[in-house]
Amino acid sequence: MLVKVFGAAVQGIEATLITIEVNCSKGIKFMLVGLPDASVKESHERIISALQVNGYKFPRQQIVINMSPADIRKEGTAYDLPLAIGILAASGSIEHDKLEDFLIMGELSLDGSILPIKGVLPIAIKARELGFKGLILPNKNAREAAVVNNIEVYGVDNITEVVEFFNGEQTLSKTEVDTRAEFYDAQQYFEFDFSDVKGQENVKRALEVAAAGGHNLIMIGPPGAGKSMMAKRMPSILPPFTLHEALETTKIHSVAGKISTETSLMSQRPFRSPHHTISDVALVGGGAYPQPGEISLAHNGVLFLDELPEFSRSVLEVMRQPLEDRKIAISRSRFSVEYPASFMLVSSMNPCPCGYYNHPEKECVCPGGSVQKYLNKISGPLLDRIDIHIEIIPVPFEKISDTTPAETSEAIRKRIIKAREIQNKRFEKEENIHCNAQMTPKLLAKYASPDSDGLQLLKTAMDRFNLSARAYDRILKVSRTIADLDNSEKLLPKHLAEAINYRNLDRENWGNKL
Repeated sequence: MLVKVFGAAVQGIEATLITIEVNCSKGIKFMLVGLPDASVKESHERIISALQVNGYKFPRQQIVINMSPADIRKEGTAYDLPLAIGILAASGSIEHDKLEDFLIMGELSLDGSILPIKGVLPIAIKARELGFKGLILPNKNAREAAVVNNIEVYGVDNITEVVEFFNGEQTLSKTEVDTRAEFYDAQQYFEFDFSDVKGQENVKRALEVAAAGGHNLIMIGPPGAGKSMMAKRMPSILPPFTLHEALETTKIHSVAGKISTETSLMSQRPFRSPHHTISDVALVGGGAYPQPGEISLAHNGVLFLDELPEFSRSVLEVMRQPLEDRKIAISRSRFSVEYPASFMLVSSMNPCPCGYYNHPEKECVCPGGSVQKYLNKISGPLLDRIDIHIEIIPVPFEKISDTTPAETSEAIRKRIIKAREIQNKRFEKEENIHCNAQMTPKLLAKYASPDSDGLQLLKTAMDRFNLSARAYDRILKVSRTIADLDNSEKLLPKHLAEAINYRNLDRENWGNKL
C-alpha cells in the first residue's frame, strides 16, 4: 500500500513542505531515498526499537520511502515520527484517512518517547499557510507552535498516542496559548535596571541616545568603570517588541534550538554577549549545515562585544557587511540561506593594554606608541560603522556610597519610545528604514540639515579636534536623534555640539602617547 505523510524541512528561517511517500510490497528490502543525511538514515533502527517496545510489529515487507522534493537535503532526527507513522500506515496498522490533514514531526527515542526538535515555529507557520488542519509535535514544542493561530496543535509524549489517535482509539488535547496576553505581560520585567548604576550620567545619556536612534556604540574606559554593567541594562531601555519583531526573532531562536519549553513567544529583545575567542563562523553563522550565528541571534536586539580589541581581526572584519546590510547570506555549493541581522552593536574596550591610559588616579605603564597600536586592532572601516564613542572614567567614592536612587530604566524608556514614535512617523513611507541610524545620505539631506550656525560649529569642531571626514554623517545622524529626544523638528547647535562630543576616537590626537 502506498501512503503519504507530511513533514517539513527548515532552510534559513523558512520551512519547506516534505512529502514522505511510503510503499509496502512483497520483499524484504528497506530503501530510504530523497537525499537523507546520516541521522535520517539511522532512523530505521530507532523506529524498529520504538515500535517493538510499544507492542507494534515492524512490517516484514519491502519498504520503499521517498522524501520529496528529492533535491532538498533532509537533516536531523525530526523525521523519525512521520517515517514511523508512514510505515505503520502503509502496512495497514494505522488508518490513513486523516493523515493528509496533519503535518507530523518529532524525534523518537528507543522506548517510543517523542523528543523535542528545532525549528518548530517556522514549521507551524508553513503548515497554516498550506492549509493543514493541525500539527502533531513533541509535547515540549507544543507551546512554541501554538503561537500560530488558526491551526490545531497537538503535543504528544509517546508514539502510542499518535497511533491510537489516527485509529480513533483516543483523542489528543489541543494546546492553546493566549499569545497576546503572555506577550504583553512579560514585556515589563527585566533582570537588570539602570537604577542600579551610580553616577556615570554622561554615559547613561549616551546610551539613551544610542537606544533612541538605533546607533552602534563603543565605550572606552579602565577596568571596573562599569562598561559591562551598563551594557547589560540596554535591553531594559529599548522600545518594546512589536508582535512582528517578536515573531521574527523567535523564528531565528527556534531554528537555532534556543527556545525553552516554557516559552511560546519571545517578549524581550535579545542580548547576546559572545566571548572574544569566538570564531567568525560562530559569530555570523554557517557551518556544514548552516545555522544562525550570534549576529542573527541578536536580531532586533543588542550584540555586546566586551573588550573589542581582543577579538581576532577576521572575526571583526566579517561583521562589516552585516552591519551595513542588516542581513547575512551564507552560500554553499548546492544552496544558500539568508538570516536577518539587524542588531544594535554595543562594544567596550580598555583604552590601552594595561587599562589605565587617561585614568585620573592610576598611571599608565604602557610603553610609547602602545595605546595607538592597541586602538589599531580595530580597523577604520569597522570603527566607521560605530556612531557613538564615549569615554568612561571611574565613579568616585562619593557617588558609589550615595544612597539616592538613580533614574530607573522605565523613565528612560518612556523618552526613547517617544523618540522612536517620531522616527516611525518620519520613515513610514521608506522601505527598510525604521530609525535614524539607518538613514541614507539622501534622507540625511532631507531630515538632518543644519542651519548656518550649525554648519559653522561643525566646521570649527572638525578643524579644532582634527575630526575625520567620515565623522560628518555620523554626527548628523546622532544629532537628529538628540533633536528627536528634545522633540525638536530643527537641528540646533546644541544638538550638534552634543553629537560632536560622541566622536572621541575620531580625534587624531586621541591615544597618541609619547
